[in-house]
Order: sequence, then C-alpha cells, then structure tokens
Amino acid sequence: MASSSAGFVTALTTAALATVGVLGYQAYATAPAKARADGTPAAVTSKVLRQKKDPTALPAASSTGARVVYSLDSDRVWLVSTGDVVTRTFKVTPGNVDPAPGVYAVTSRSNAITGTDGIPVEHVVRFASGADGVAIGFSAPVQDPAPLATSDTVLTGGIRESREDGNAMWTFAMIGAKVVVVH
Repeated sequence: MASSSAGFVTALTTAALATVGVLGYQAYATAPAKARADGTPAAVTSKVLRQKKDPTALPAASSTGARVVYSLDSDRVWLVSTGDVVTRTFKVTPGNVDPAPGVYAVTSRSNAITGTDGIPVEHVVRFASGADGVAIGFSAPVQDPAPLATSDTVLTGGIRESREDGNAMWTFAMIGAKVVVVH
C-alpha cells in the first residue's frame, strides 16, 4: 500500500510541475514589454501564436497607441493608428544591421538620399543606430525593384519597402513617432 501511495504522489507531483512549466512558458511568451539589463526597453511577442492565426496579424505584445511595429522575424511592418487600428501592413527587406527589440522614436527623416549601399532612396524614416553608429530606418528605392546591395564590408541599416509602402510610411511616421521593434 505504501508503494502505491508513493507512486500516486510522484505522478501528481510530476503532473503539477509539467502544468507549472507550461503556464510559465505561456506567460513568458505573451508578457508585456520589459526593460533589458542595459536599460533599453525590450518587447516580447509570441511569433508562434501569431503565425498559427494569421501571419499578418499585429503582434500581441507590440505596445499600444499610434505606432509603427517592425517584426525582425517576419520582416513585416504594421502602421497602427490610435485605437490600435492597423491602417497598413507590408513586407520589408532589411539590411545587415538590425535594431535591438524595443521601443524607439523617429529621430530624423530625409526626402531623398543615397543609401550606404549606393542605391538612391526616398522617404527615409530613421529611428535607431546600430553597430558603428550605422543609422537604421525605413526607406524606399527610387526605382522599384532595387534590392538592398549588402556585403560583409558595408554595414547597412536600411529597411527597404516598396515606393507605395514608403509613401505610406512617410505620411504616417513623423519626427517623434513611436517605432516598436519585436521579434
């Protein structure tokens, strides 16, 4: 009788630990934004949950209010107006310097420049700096399609969008606008 009681207690303990582990993972995967050790805010989101439902759905833990949301894993941008209404979503092509996940603000804009890869771009919306001070921002090539010319020697923080999407970003993301970067 004592050995069957011990087996029953062991089975209950194992089931309880498994349940706590699953609940802990679910809480972590859907947790709101937290600050990283260096003080920079970091957003947490569950790519798995989003992709099961709709890969174009706004990430759950992407802040609130009017903002630009950029997913590093999905290479996708959402323009979100007040009331958490997605006004536009589109695919992008990132350079070889990514921003860290977190919350940023648009710091500068340029109507037309030449990117670090030598491609003429327009409607540049910058929001972060990466390795060696490389500016990170959204831009549209003047002539579609113009792929990002990346190499191991040129650091490029350009996140390329189509001209149509670039026009929408330019209209939406003024200086100070919130940009949320998630995985």
